[in-house]
Amino acid sequence: MLPTAELFGTWNTATITDPADPRLDDPLTQFELEVNLTAAMELGLTVHSEPIDSVYWSQQSQQITYEPARRFELACTGRDNLCWIADDLKVRYNQEAVLGIEFLPADHERADGFLVRVPGIDLTRLHDALMADPVARERLGGGSITEDGTLILVADRADLDVARTFVQGLGAQWDPAAVRYGDRQLVTGYCFPGVYF
Repeated sequence: MLPTAELFGTWNTATITDPADPRLDDPLTQFELEVNLTAAMELGLTVHSEPIDSVYWSQQSQQITYEPARRFELACTGRDNLCWIADDLKVRYNQEAVLGIEFLPADHERADGFLVRVPGIDLTRLHDALMADPVARERLGGGSITEDGTLILVADRADLDVARTFVQGLGAQWDPAAVRYGDRQLVTGYCFPGVYF
């Protein structure tokens, strides 16, 4: 079954400043089980999940943190239940925000965001680049690194040029074919019918 959306989440609430912090080694297996159950309750289906390390810029605290997280590929998931899943996780784990994207054709009227994968980036490099670039930090909000060293950015489509410049500043190649468009949701409040993020 092909995924229709992706969601990025954690239950971490601590500010972690050391990339060698042992908390980053937590694969969040119990969190994975709970997200899978939450998705099923909201009529979604997890088809794949993997541990990732993330760098997150908090708008509330104006701090940047490393955090252990997981990426979920979800099938049978559109705008409504993606928002509901994210809302549930935000409240349950006291998160500032939960990020997701529903994949759509590039020319779809709701395709206001994008996801891009960039190989060959490590976590410290991502962190330091965000610390040095206040525009990217504010507009992109952070990013994630997979176990094989692939950077994943999910951002507003209006910030595509910011993301491209940031990636190139990392010394990496920007591949337009690696960009997938969709309805980005950075859930910071409560989801109701007709209320999305």
